Amino acid sequence: MSEKFDCHYCRDPLQGKKYVQKDGHHCCLKCFDKFCANTCVECRKPISADAKEVHYKNRYWHDACFRCAKCLHPLASETFVSKDGKILCNKCATREDSPRCKGCFKAIVAGDQNVEYKGTVWHKDCFTCSNCKQVIGTGSFFPKGEDFYCVTCHETKFAKHCVKCNKAITSGGITYQDQPWHAECFVCVTCSKKLAGQRFTAVEDQYYCVDCYKNFVAKKCAGCKNPITGFGKGSSVVAYEGQSWHDYCFHCKKCSVNLANKRFVFHNEQVYCPDCAKKL
Repeated sequence: MSEKFDCHYCRDPLQGKKYVQKDGHHCCLKCFDKFCANTCVECRKPISADAKEVHYKNRYWHDACFRCAKCLHPLASETFVSKDGKILCNKCATREDSPRCKGCFKAIVAGDQNVEYKGTVWHKDCFTCSNCKQVIGTGSFFPKGEDFYCVTCHETKFAKHCVKCNKAITSGGITYQDQPWHAECFVCVTCSKKLAGQRFTAVEDQYYCVDCYKNFVAKKCAGCKNPITGFGKGSSVVAYEGQSWHDYCFHCKKCSVNLANKRFVFHNEQVYCPDCAKKL
């Protein structure tokens, strides 16, 4: 007499039927699905005995449910990456690890043209002027707080304008008496020599280098006949009756005593001390 061959759970005979052996017991397909089948983590339904199953780290899927969490591409027969509990295809996993564009917040992947500034990254076409919204891309720009401006908009909104040519000063430049100049515009009115960093003299809103001021503008000392420049020795000037002297040239015609800041007598276009004047 043959041994009975029944389902461990419902006791239905299994002779001539499909069955599954599980944990040392035999069970019919119906009972397997009810009591033994693993549950798919995706669809939450049992994985029947005749279905294809994917197993990864104590989790189970129907093969059709084993897909990329991002693009839903089937992965049952392909390589994949597990990240933060999610199953990803290789392409989406690469995107997950890629930096995000500050403009569109999408991933910047290999091959994308991008712009990076102080640790922040944009797609090339997402890096735009905060004012005109035109693409800056890899062109020149000016940061201003959290904003970025193309050259044209920055000049219009923020740049100082040279008092001579009235064009924007985009870099460098100088300031004289609170007025901005391009360095190449701040020049001697006579010889056009650049005056930035040089000694110069201003006369009635005109600027002269030392040489041109001496030769064309400065008054001549009535004593030594040399220009009175105001530079170096003799920067103090004595003026009287339309004439000017270096302070060290202003002395008595007779005794040569220096008369700067002293009493003097002016006679026949000459300067005398009071004592010598009495003897005239």
